[in-house]
This record gives sequence, C-alpha cells and structure tokens, in this order.
Amino acid sequence: MLRQVLHEGLRTSFHKLGHFVANHPVFFASAPVLISILLGASFSRYRIEENVEYLLAPKHSLAKIEGNLVDSLFPVNRSKHTLYSDLQTPGRYGRVIVTSRRGSVLDPHHVNTVLKLHNTITQIQVPMLGFNYTFAHLCLLDDSKSCIVDDILRVLEEMRSARASNHSVAPLRYPITKLKDGREAYIGHQLGGVLAGGGRDGRDFQRTSRVSERPLLFSLAACLTLAMLCCSMRDCVRTKPWLGLLALVTVSLATLTSAGIFNLTGGKYNSTYLGIPFVMLGHGLFGTFEMLSSWRRTREDQHVKERVAAVFSDCMLPFTASTALHVVTFGIGASPFTNIEAVRLFCQNACISVIFNYLYILTFYGSNLVFAGYLENNYRHSLFCRRVPKPELLQQKPAWYRFLMYTHYNEEATDAGPLRAYESHLLLAFMKRYYCDWITNTYVKPFVVLFYLVYVSFALMGYLQVSEGSDLSNVVATETSTIAYTRAQQRYFSSYSPVIGFYIYESIEYWNTSVQEDLLEYTKGFERISWFESYLNYLHGLNITTSLSRSNFTEHLRSGFLSQPCYVHFSDDIIFAKRADGEFDVVASRMFLVAKTTENKREEMSILLDTLRKLSLTSRVKFIIFNPSFVYLDRYASSVGAPLKNSCIAALFLLFFSTFLAADPLVNAWLTVTVASVEFGLVGFMTLWRVELDCVSVLCLIYGVNYAVDSSAPLVSAFALGRESTRTRWVKLALERHGVPALQSYLCYGAALLPLAAVPSNLTRTLFRCLFLTAIITAFHCLAIVPVLLTFLPPSKKNRHERKDAAENSEEIECVEMGDSTRVVDQITTV
Repeated sequence: MLRQVLHEGLRTSFHKLGHFVANHPVFFASAPVLISILLGASFSRYRIEENVEYLLAPKHSLAKIEGNLVDSLFPVNRSKHTLYSDLQTPGRYGRVIVTSRRGSVLDPHHVNTVLKLHNTITQIQVPMLGFNYTFAHLCLLDDSKSCIVDDILRVLEEMRSARASNHSVAPLRYPITKLKDGREAYIGHQLGGVLAGGGRDGRDFQRTSRVSERPLLFSLAACLTLAMLCCSMRDCVRTKPWLGLLALVTVSLATLTSAGIFNLTGGKYNSTYLGIPFVMLGHGLFGTFEMLSSWRRTREDQHVKERVAAVFSDCMLPFTASTALHVVTFGIGASPFTNIEAVRLFCQNACISVIFNYLYILTFYGSNLVFAGYLENNYRHSLFCRRVPKPELLQQKPAWYRFLMYTHYNEEATDAGPLRAYESHLLLAFMKRYYCDWITNTYVKPFVVLFYLVYVSFALMGYLQVSEGSDLSNVVATETSTIAYTRAQQRYFSSYSPVIGFYIYESIEYWNTSVQEDLLEYTKGFERISWFESYLNYLHGLNITTSLSRSNFTEHLRSGFLSQPCYVHFSDDIIFAKRADGEFDVVASRMFLVAKTTENKREEMSILLDTLRKLSLTSRVKFIIFNPSFVYLDRYASSVGAPLKNSCIAALFLLFFSTFLAADPLVNAWLTVTVASVEFGLVGFMTLWRVELDCVSVLCLIYGVNYAVDSSAPLVSAFALGRESTRTRWVKLALERHGVPALQSYLCYGAALLPLAAVPSNLTRTLFRCLFLTAIITAFHCLAIVPVLLTFLPPSKKNRHERKDAAENSEEIECVEMGDSTRVVDQITTV
C-alpha cells in the first residue's frame, strides 16, 4: 500500500512538472543554451595535467613513502660520480634510442655514429629569456665540473681510443663491466640499442586527446545522422528527425556546461576525460528516446500540455531513478576512498555531467517536445512547418508533393488511431510484427537459453584470466616514442629487471660477521652494484680479516677503500656521521640490485617487491627497496578494483532500499540479476579481447552498471505493471513500448563508438572495446535474455483467486471430487 502511494505521488509530481515545462517552453528552451554559452567562455582557462604519476599511481602507497625517504637520504643532486636519476625518480632526464639495422652497435662505424650523435645532442641550444641554454647548463656535475653521462658512453669512448691507438680492445663483460679506471659499471640497461626516458610518458599520455579530435567529430556526425534516421518515419507530421538531433544537442549543452564549471574551479584536463561524453551520451539517449516513445503512446486528441505531462509522468520516474544510480555509483568513485586520482577525477566530473544532462533533458528537450507537439497537433510538416492538406485536397497535387506531404489524418479520436499511425515507423513495425513473436516463440526460447549458457561459459573462461594493467604504455598514444621504447625494451632488455635500490636507513653493525652474512644472503642471486661487497673483496685482497672492530672497519673504509680511484664513486652510496666520541659511523647506505626475469616481467617484479618487503619486516637489518616503477605496482590491483567494488555495493544498496518505490519488489531483484550478469560477462569478454584491468577499463565497468539499469529498468517495470493477461502477452507489450527506444539507443551509441576504433591510442582502444562490449552485452540481455526468462519466471501475471475462477469456468477436462461414507473417490468427467 505504501509503495503504491509513493509511486503514484511521484508520478503525480512529474505530471505537474510536465505541465509547468509545457506552460513555459520558451524559457526552458533558452535558459540552458544561455547558461552553456556563458560557461563555455571559460575555456580560456583550459589547462592540462602533465603529471602522470599524480594521475595513475596509487595516492596512498608504501612506495611513495619509501621514495620520499630515499630522496631525503640520497638526493639526486648529491651524486658526483654516477648518473642515478633514473634509479630514484622519473624526473628531468631524457634518453635516445639507437638501433643498428645491420651489424653490432659495437662495430667501429656504429661507435663513431653514437658518439657523434651524443656530441650533437649536448650541443643543442635552446634560446630562452635572452640566453642560449645547452645541456651543460642542466646536467649533473661531477667534482671536476663536467657533466655526468651514462657509463655506456665511457665504454664506447674507451673502445674508440683503443682502436685509434692500434691497441686491442679490452673484452666487454655483461651486464657488469669494468672501466679503464678499474670501476665496475652496470650496463645491462644501456647496451642493446634501447635508451628511454620516463619523462616522455606524460606528453604521450596527453597526446591521446589531440589524436582523438577528428575521430570524435566523425563519432558525433555518425551518431547525429543515425539519431535523426531512428526518429524519422514516412508520415511527414509524426516524423521527429529534429528531436533526434536535439537529443544530441541536449547532451552537448550539458557537456559544455559541466566543462565550463570544471574550468572555473581550476580543474586540469587529462585523456581519461574522453570517456565522459560517451557516459553522457548513453544516459541521454535512453532518456530522450523513452520520452519520444511515450509521446507516441499519448492520445492525439489531447492538448499538447496534457500530452507532455503524460510523457513526464510515464518516463521521468524510471529516468530519475537511473540518474540517481549514476550519481551514487560515480559519487562513490569520486570519494576520498578512491586511491587513484585519475579514477576519482573522472567519477567526480562524470557525476556533475550526468546531473546537468538530467536537468537539460527535463528542461531543454522537454520544451522542444512541446514545440514539436504543437506542429503535430496542427498537422504541420515536421521539417518545413507548412500545414499538410487533407486527403481530398492532397489528391489534387502532383506526385512529388503527395510524397513529401504524406500523413495520416485522424478524423475520429480513438485510442487505436494514433497507434496505427505510428506503426509505419520502421523499428516499431519490425518489433511489433516480427521480433516480438519470434523471441517469444516456444521453439526459439530453448535456443536463447542455450546461447546464454554459452555466453556464461565464455565469460567464466575470461574471468579466470583477468590481469591487472599497471603498464603506462596501456594509456598512451600508439605512434609515440613511449611505445617504440616499450617494444625495443621488451626485445632487448626483457631478461633483466629494473635496477632496484637497496637502502639501509639505520646504522647497523657492518663489522659484525653475522650481519655481513645476512647482507650477502639478502643480495644473493642478484646482479649487484654494491659498495659493501666490493669493500669486503678489497679487504680480502689486502689479507685483512673482515671481522674488524667498528673503528678499524670505518677507518679502512674512509681512508683506504674510498680513496682508491676505482672505488671513489662509492662515496655517493654511503652517509657518514660523526659520533660524540669523535669517531665516524655509517648511518645509511645503498646498494643496487638487478634480477633475472622472464617474459612475465611485471608479475615477477610485483612478487619480488612483496617478498623483499616481507623480508624487511623480519630482518634485523632495517632496509627498504625502491624503484620509480614501484609507485605504479604498489597496491595497484586493490586501488583499481576498489572504486568498482564500492560502486557495485552502493548500487546494490540503492536497488535494495528503493524497493518500496518500484511497481513490484521483484523489479529490483531482476535489475540486480541483470546487472550482475552483464558485469560478469563484461569482465570475461573484456579479458578475452586482451583488455587488462586498469583505470580506464574499471571506469567502463562502473558505467556498465548504470548502462544495464538504464536499458532493462523500463522493460522489467512495464512487465511487472501488467495485469489481466498472460506473461507472453505482456513481454510483447513491454518490448513494443520499451524495446524500440532501447534499440534506437544501441544503434546510435554503437555508431558513436565505431570511430574510436581508428584512434591510434591504447587508451581509446581500451575505451572502445569496453564500451562496445557494454552495449552489445546489455542489448543481448535486454532484447533476448530478459524477455525470454520473464515468460516463465516471476513475477506472475495472475493471483490465486483469478486462477481459481478461471479454472471453474473452463470447459475442459476437470477433476470432480466425490465422497461417500467410506472413502474419497476421484472421478474424471468431461464437461
């Protein structure tokens, strides 16, 4: 009873709102346009977010804390002997990729070419503020005020010098080689033709927005054309191509308004925002096409204001509920609990955009529906606004005039009149005459159920293979240096991990034999660049025991080991502090480790990170490990999956607590099952289509929840409200009423998505595949699975009393129960 009262009260409220909009159509048509123009002027404040780590790395992670500790102990500018910038930060450095088409890079002519290229790059001048800057003004300087360069360049220079003096070239060891001055250098990430920079990812990440401009225009044109065709019909009065165009205009105005607010609040754009227009498009198409479908079901003899009010009463309640679901799911994703900033910012702006989309559909699109209604009620041509002559006058006109002015006049106001007139609509005729009878056919339904089982099996197969995508190359444009580097790096250097910094941040007993054994055990199995191991070898070479007192150990280290030319570079890796008694102590130090890896490099790095962290918690040596890539690996899976999990939970709670607003409690149960099935299939098929679980695909999964509800809610609600007929009959009626606007939405949405497939960007590729799968899987459920299941699953169309009355009045074989004094006898009789 309470549910019915609330339901009818809300419908009455929307009926009054429709009357209010119909009474002031000029205001509600002009106000959104004026607001959009005023806020659109704020694009002069357009800014781009270039910090990729801020957007894509988890905000709250142990790796960021470790990175800050590393920077405080060993600042990059502190290094005076070796270039360590790429080991601690993805900051200001660049690299060059040099490959040889024929022969080895170590061949004499290739060595000369590489060194010449290096000299040319370092001599590049950049004029700024009246001064010409070169590489020497920006580089890190050593003690002799010379630029620190990569060790591979020193190797190549030594090779060229040896050949020039007719000396034999010293053998080159790999991955750790010995330089001419006796210093050992790791060249595993420098030799092989690949030299790449972390600074390129930010420019390549934002390049997606630029390369997407032209395909997005084609997307808008394709969607606009198909929307106008879907709203057109042979009848020149009842055709509504302008309302199809205005549906896209409504979404565009809402996009412009939300973008203007974003600019005024100081927001910065990034390439993930390319998905927001498609979120708004899916939301807006369902709302506008449902309003147009409801308009076709109103009586043509009614006043336009009454017809608009009836449309609002019929459509706005489910549309408001779906909008509330959008706001809740994206609102949860925009909360501070979301650990990835790109996801949080996307959800925040999508939430604002959906709200304005909803308001503009109520006002702008509703007022234009009023104008179109006046043209229809006055029998004026929908394109030329000219009054269409009555049939007897039209027969006197030429054939081309009769073709353009064809319409159906309703001389008598009946319920069936306008419905028969609208049956000339192609999609409506297809749905009513062919598809409804076919999908509910007794012989078709088993095949639909069988096809659904096949769908579930393939989805399960993909679901079991889900992998996370923390690789930055998944969100950048394809034709960029980042992708070229990634391919070359996988080809040449996939056998070694990134250089891992092993930082001991507390004073330990380095002179203690057991501590020495622990440190050697921890670094065992790695390729090592270690001052500690080199120092122990140095002591062994002098026939000095490594088990010294603290003072002797430190004195030999400072005065002997670090004073040698081949070991002086290790002074960058050790921090000394003077004690109160005047002696020095090692308070912090670092070593560098490189692990052998296979093809699954990222998974192995994640496992290695977890293993070493667990070891650091139990070890008496207090150490941390760090590499700039760890900020993307650390807690990435949980950080990416958390917004989706929270949004799904919020959606379930909303569906549960809104049960009293639905026409039938089972409506929300059906919506929950449908959403779960769509999301399960989307995750599975997304994986089979080689889409990893990253921030872009998670955003699409969040939107998939809302898209599935938008599509299936009107259909299930219409079926639940049906009475006095069979299940199959009400499934057909629900498809006729809501299957057509759903089909129109799928066609227009698919046309809008297709141009995205041509964008040379991994981000848009992920966006296209996920959204396209969302549309296909949702259409499969809404137009096939749900209608078939509703024909034999609850809710029922008849209550027990109705079934009892029908049984008593039937003229078929019935069972008559007869009793005697001893027993009850069942006698079968024929009436």
